[in-house]
Amino acid sequence: MPADIDDAREAAADAVIAPDSKPPFLAEALLPVVLLVSMLAASVAIFGEDASYGPNQIALLLAAAFAGLIGMRRGIRWPALQEGIVTAITIALPAMLILLMVGALIGAWILSGTVPYLILLGTHLLSPQWFYPAVCLICALVSVSIGSSWTTAGTIGVALMGAGQAMELSPAITAGAVISGAYFGDKMSPLSDTTNLAAAVSRVDLFDHIRNMLWTAGPAMIVALLLFTVIGRGSAESDSTLHLLLEAELTAEFHLGMMTLLPLAVLVVLSARRYPPLPVLALGAVIGAVLAVVLQYDAAVALAPEGMTGVAAAFTGAWIALFDGYQSSSSAAEITSLLDRGGMSSMLNTIWLIMTAMVFGGVMERTGLLHRLVEALLIFVRGSASLIMTTLGTSFLANVLAADQYMAIAVPGRLFEKAYGDRGLSRLNLSRSLEDGGTLTSVMVPWNTCGAYMAATLGVATFTYLPFLFFNLAAIGFAILWAALGVGLIRDPEAGIVRA
Repeated sequence: MPADIDDAREAAADAVIAPDSKPPFLAEALLPVVLLVSMLAASVAIFGEDASYGPNQIALLLAAAFAGLIGMRRGIRWPALQEGIVTAITIALPAMLILLMVGALIGAWILSGTVPYLILLGTHLLSPQWFYPAVCLICALVSVSIGSSWTTAGTIGVALMGAGQAMELSPAITAGAVISGAYFGDKMSPLSDTTNLAAAVSRVDLFDHIRNMLWTAGPAMIVALLLFTVIGRGSAESDSTLHLLLEAELTAEFHLGMMTLLPLAVLVVLSARRYPPLPVLALGAVIGAVLAVVLQYDAAVALAPEGMTGVAAAFTGAWIALFDGYQSSSSAAEITSLLDRGGMSSMLNTIWLIMTAMVFGGVMERTGLLHRLVEALLIFVRGSASLIMTTLGTSFLANVLAADQYMAIAVPGRLFEKAYGDRGLSRLNLSRSLEDGGTLTSVMVPWNTCGAYMAATLGVATFTYLPFLFFNLAAIGFAILWAALGVGLIRDPEAGIVRA
């Protein structure tokens, strides 16, 4: 996930900002949500796939303005609203900086040969029939080791997307496999900031929290692997001529070998040693750019403006790859569709979407409208099962309205802690529900930082890959099922009065 653990805890501490006036009515809290949902639906109906390139941002800003008017009508002044907006954007700044750095890293790693070599290895080592479950497992292992679904998707995930495309496999299913594996690893890694945040907010031991998550994560991963295997078994063998074209074009354009994996090795080692993600990604991008000048001299020169030659041209080409991505010299459309991507500029629209979403979330938080909506959900709590289901729903609602997974963990965590104690339930039930409802659903919302990041990085729209998030969906399903059956609940009679 985007921020380090200290940043996540600080964000959690500031997550609930008390409004300056009396609590709003529920109808007032619902109005901006109804407006936003209506405008987003109209945006998709009118603009289709282009909705996230401006129309959705306008919808979020107009809904934020409407929520702000409700707040001002209730006595909240503009400086307070602005403070809420700035606070929300500040919380998302690490995510936006990482987006820029991932864009630079992708461009540099394509030019350096790192991504092309991984694509070539993937097409040689993985058969179409076993590709999807293998992708899920590979991303799970990488994510567990480094504790970051974002870094996993932005590095090995991009290469696996390219390998799947080269084998003429579904980009949506491949993206689902990448995200499913990455989120399993992120959820179960002690290095993950969201895992630490959920444990910290719930005030439980980190490793007890991770072990308790196996109730939902374990069977969900089995289901995901089975589904990816079933889908994969129906995949036809890819065209051998495409394999030959891919190998011929990539080896002609790049000097490929084990040396091109150096940036990936450095990134994995530093991430596993718990160095902060932003400088690690920046270092990976710089190493990729330098390696490109050394190993891919001709490709780097080809990126430079016409007329430039020599080492200066190679460095200029590497510089261009960092901010504007890579442009293949191949005449084959299959190759250019694989390689023409990356650069910081490719992430600017996603950052625009995140910023407008955080404006809406910040206004909803500062006016107390979000807090009122979450409080209203407590009326549905009648017992242990409904409490867990309400926690799941509240975390998802926070992901939709606040557009940030930290808020989706911190706000419900604070609001529901007493309710769990009143029912004699251990706070481990709360921490697990926060992860299932907050962490896993964040990637399902197009304007959430996580959903926007995955769509931009993997090149697949959020609603397109959503049906194939088998792990995420299955984990939520098991969370609901176990709650309904009373399975996996940890009792703590000292926490409060046990009620059915």
